Amino acid sequence: MTVVGPFGLSVRDQALEADVQAGLAAVEEGLLEATKSDVPFITEAAQHLVRAGGKRFRPLLVMLAAQFGDPYSLGVVPSAVVVELTHLATLYHDDVMDEADVRRGVPSANARWGNSVAVLTGDFLFARASHILADLGPEAVRIQAEAFERLVTGQILETAGPRDGRDPIDHYLDVLAGKTGSLVAVSGRFGAMMSGADESVVNILTQYGERLGTAFQLADDVLDIASDSHESGKTPGTDLREGIPTLPVLHLRALAEGESGTAEDRALSELLAGDLTDDARHAEALAALRAHPALEQARRDTVRYAEEARATLAPLPFCKAKTALEGLCDSVVHRAG
Repeated sequence: MTVVGPFGLSVRDQALEADVQAGLAAVEEGLLEATKSDVPFITEAAQHLVRAGGKRFRPLLVMLAAQFGDPYSLGVVPSAVVVELTHLATLYHDDVMDEADVRRGVPSANARWGNSVAVLTGDFLFARASHILADLGPEAVRIQAEAFERLVTGQILETAGPRDGRDPIDHYLDVLAGKTGSLVAVSGRFGAMMSGADESVVNILTQYGERLGTAFQLADDVLDIASDSHESGKTPGTDLREGIPTLPVLHLRALAEGESGTAEDRALSELLAGDLTDDARHAEALAALRAHPALEQARRDTVRYAEEARATLAPLPFCKAKTALEGLCDSVVHRAG
């Protein structure tokens, strides 16, 4: 058994492993090349998160999806660079919005250089992604533009909050589908499309990516509460401290507001709604939420989306790449505990 990609994904085929590893290495080179500038400071800022590492989850999905056509097609690696550049650009912007201090175990760009530089660096990465996209054809440009619109819409919906009468959990899942699912869906779509796979395969891997992307983000929600390590790339409880209502918190609120809610549920909900910048209050809230059934409910939701992703793969013929994609579903669930 060999291991490749994020979360210790197991690949039991040497030829597939070699293809994926070679593809990811080429993507890494492409990312460094795409983030170079004639201005040394721009290069430093643009490569800040590239060099910090990361899971390369989206490029991995591109490489696996490309196995259903010709994985050596010229558009495969550039399309993987595009989706990762787009993802990295959103991280620069997200850290400004969230006032984050750490990203991938290093100081965030906004903490190091200030908000203006971080925002502009994200814009620079978007520009470089667009430059690469232009060589992949108008269809690729259209697909990326639609996904980017969904991504930004998801971010806006998160900022605006649910409209009156809308279930907050349903609203949140829609936000995740836009913010995370859309770009992961494009990863599956680009890999299959650029490799020349059949249209039916392209559609299946697009749907797979959408569901897997949502499961991936839900696993991050669980990790932010449950992990004692920096496995998520952020300090545990970061979302709590910043007042971001992720799925475990939303499940707790729903329970506290319902008829079956207990006094303890309501007390914890009030604690979470308060100021958690104080270390003692933050530690109290984190410990209580870790022990609350709401966290387990969020885990079950993660499993549900991962299983839905796996189910979409059923029509595909058996092959090592399909097995690896199923393994990604297991890996996402494993991250959530």
